[in-house]
Amino acid sequence: MPLLPDHLVIRVHDLEQTIADFTETGFTVQRGGTHADGSTHNALVGFADGSYIELIAFLKDAREHRWWDEQHRAGEGFVDFALLPDSVSRTVEAAYARGLRYDGPIPGGRIRPDGTRLEWQIGRPATRDLPFLCGDLTPRFLRVAEGDVRQHRNAATGLAAVNVAVSDLGESIGRYRLLLGDVPVHRSVLADQGVHLATFTIGATTVTLLSPVSRTGAETASASTLASALRAQLDIRGEGVFGAALSVDDAAQARPLPLRLTHGARLELVPSAAA
Repeated sequence: MPLLPDHLVIRVHDLEQTIADFTETGFTVQRGGTHADGSTHNALVGFADGSYIELIAFLKDAREHRWWDEQHRAGEGFVDFALLPDSVSRTVEAAYARGLRYDGPIPGGRIRPDGTRLEWQIGRPATRDLPFLCGDLTPRFLRVAEGDVRQHRNAATGLAAVNVAVSDLGESIGRYRLLLGDVPVHRSVLADQGVHLATFTIGATTVTLLSPVSRTGAETASASTLASALRAQLDIRGEGVFGAALSVDDAAQARPLPLRLTHGARLELVPSAAA
C-alpha cells in the first residue's frame, strides 16, 4: 500500500477553548484523550476521506517532546503532518535503503475518554520538512472514528492540500523522492511573490513545497508578501506545514477560516472536484 495522508497536527494552549472555536467554525470535534506519556491530550476532527486534524495541547513541561514550544516562542498553529504506511518498520527500512533516515518504529499510544487504549508506531524524520509516519497497531477505526462524527456543518470532507515551508527547495524535493519514490514534481516560480515552489500528490492530496527566494528591495517595502510570511515561519517555527486546504462539497462554504478560531493555523475550505 502506498503512503497516504493521515493527519495534520495543530498545537494549541487551551484544548477546551480550541474545541469550542473549531465547533464554531462548523467542525464536529471529538475528544481524543490523553497520550501514553501523560504529556499531552488531544481532540480530533475526522473527515470522510479518512484523514483528520489533531488538536493537541501540553499537560506539563515536556522539553524532550518534538512539538514542545519552549517559553511559547512559536505559539499556536501547525506543527506537523503525518502519512499512513501499511508498516512503519518496512517504510523506515525502505527509506533507509534509499538513503533517507527515519527513526523508528517508536511506540505510541493514547487512552480515549471511554477507557479504550490505542497503540501505534511512529517513524520520525531527521528533518522537519518531511512528514512523520503513523501506523496503527490497534484497529484504525479506534483512532479515527467513523460514522456521523465525520460529517460537518461547514461541509468539509477531506484534506485537499498541504503547503510546506522549506529552506532549500531542491534538497527537500530530493528527500520527498527518497521517501515516496520518483513521484512527478512540477516546479514553478511566483515571481511577483518571490517564491519558488514544487507540487506533487500523495494520494488525493496536493502537497506544495514553498521556499522564499533571496530578499529584495520590493519585498522589504511590502511585509504582506508570501515570501515574507514564509521567511517569518522559517525564522520562528522552522520548516514544516505552512497552511492547508480542506475540500467541501458545498462550494458556497468555500472560504479561509479565521485565524483567531483556528488558533493560528492557516486553513481554508475549497470546493471539491465534485462540488
